[in-house]
Amino acid sequence: MKAHHPARAVGPDATNTTAGTAAGSGTDTGMARGSGTGTGTGTGTGTGTGTGTGTGMAATPEAEVAPARLLIVDDEVRHMEALCDTLAGHGYLVVGHAGAEAALAELRRGTFDVLLTDLVMPGMTGIELLRSALAIDPRLVGVVMTGEGSIATAVEAMRSGATDYVLKPFRLASILPVLGRAVEIGRLRRENNRLQASLRRRADELEAINRELDAFARSVSHDLRTPLNALVGFSTLLGQQVGPTLPPRERGWLAGVQQAAERMTQLIDALMRLSHMGRRTLEVGEVQVAALVRGVIAELQASRAAPPPRFLIGELPDVVADGPMLRQVFANLISNAVKFSSGRPPGREATVRIGGERDGDSVVFFVSDDGPGFDPADAERLFDAFIRLKGSEQVEGNGVGLSIVQRIVQRHGGRVWASAAPGQGATFRFSLPQEGAGPGKTKAPEVSL
Repeated sequence: MKAHHPARAVGPDATNTTAGTAAGSGTDTGMARGSGTGTGTGTGTGTGTGTGTGTGMAATPEAEVAPARLLIVDDEVRHMEALCDTLAGHGYLVVGHAGAEAALAELRRGTFDVLLTDLVMPGMTGIELLRSALAIDPRLVGVVMTGEGSIATAVEAMRSGATDYVLKPFRLASILPVLGRAVEIGRLRRENNRLQASLRRRADELEAINRELDAFARSVSHDLRTPLNALVGFSTLLGQQVGPTLPPRERGWLAGVQQAAERMTQLIDALMRLSHMGRRTLEVGEVQVAALVRGVIAELQASRAAPPPRFLIGELPDVVADGPMLRQVFANLISNAVKFSSGRPPGREATVRIGGERDGDSVVFFVSDDGPGFDPADAERLFDAFIRLKGSEQVEGNGVGLSIVQRIVQRHGGRVWASAAPGQGATFRFSLPQEGAGPGKTKAPEVSL
C-alpha cells in the first residue's frame, strides 16, 4: 500500500513568511521537510526514504550573513515537522527527514552547519548517523535529542563527535541557545580550518624561500671565494717574490691587501655560519650547562696567548636544549666578554661573571664583563648582523657572533637582551623556556676559575 507524504520548504524571508510546495510518493512512512527563502514555487519529490526538497528565491543584501543551515532527523514525524516550522521562523534554513538514510543522502547533496538528530531511531541510531555524517562532512556540528532515560547514551554520542545534547520534550527557550552555540562552534571550526590552511601555505612559502636563500648563500660564497682566493694567492706570491725588495711603504700596501682579503674570507665564513644556524634542525636533550661552560672556558684559555681574565661562575641550571647550539651561544658570549675585558689598565685584573637562575617557566643565563660597556641606546643594534658599535674597531671580530646567539635563542623559543653603561661593563642575558623550571628564583655561590 502506498502512502503519499507532503514535503514543503520552510524558511525565513524579509517578512518571515514561507513559500514553496512539493509533493511526492513513497512506499514507507518517511517524511521530508525542506527550507527555502523568499517566495516562489517549490518543486520536490518524495521517495521511499521520504526525501524532499523545496526551492525559492529571495533578494538578500550582500552585507547580511547567510542563515545557518540545519538538518533535522527524527522518526517522530509530527515532532520533526513542528521543529522545522518553529526553527525556520527563527531565521534558520531547515531541512528535515524522518529517516537516517535519507538524511545522509541529503548531506551528500549539500552542506549543512548543524545536524540535529534524535538518538533512538529504527534502523540506524543517532550515534551511527552522527558517525556516518561526520565521515561525509567532518566540519558538521552534531547535536543529539534524547529522553531523560538516555543521558548515558547522550554522553556516548558526545564522545562520538556530538558537541551538545537537548532533552526531550524540550521548550524553545532551551534548544535555541544550544543551536546558537553549535552554529558558533561550526563557524569557529571553519575559521580554524582556513587559518590552518593559510599557515600551511605560509610554511610552504617560507620553506621555499629558505631553500632559495640557502642556495643563494652557497652561490654567493662560491662566487666570492673564487676571486678572493686568486687575490690571496697572487698577493702571497708577489710578497714572496719581490716583497724583500720593496720599500717599506709598498710592503705595507701589500700587507694591507692580504689583510683585507683575509678579513673578507672571515666575513664569508661568518655569513655561512649565520645561514647554517637558521637551517639546522634542533636536536634537544638534557644539557649539563655547568660542564658545557667549563669546557668553553678551557678552550678559550688554551687558545689565548694573553693572560685570561678571572672567571666567576655561579649557578648554571641544567636545561633541555640543543647542546651544540647552546655551546655556541656561550662560546660567543664568553669570547665577547673576554675580548672586551682585555683592554683594562695594567695591574687591574679583568673579571667575567657567568651564571643563571630559574625564573618561573624559564631559565635565564647571563654573561657579564667589566669592559668599556656601550651606550644603552645601541642595545638593540648589537644583534644585527655585521654591526660594529663605535669604539669596538680595535677588538677583533666580524659582527656576526651576537646575531648567531640571537638566532639560536629565538629558535629555542627564548629571547636575548643586553644592558650596559659606558665605562661600566656589559651584561648579556638570554632566557630558555623550560617546562617545570620552578616557581621562583634561586641563587648559588660563585666559583672562581
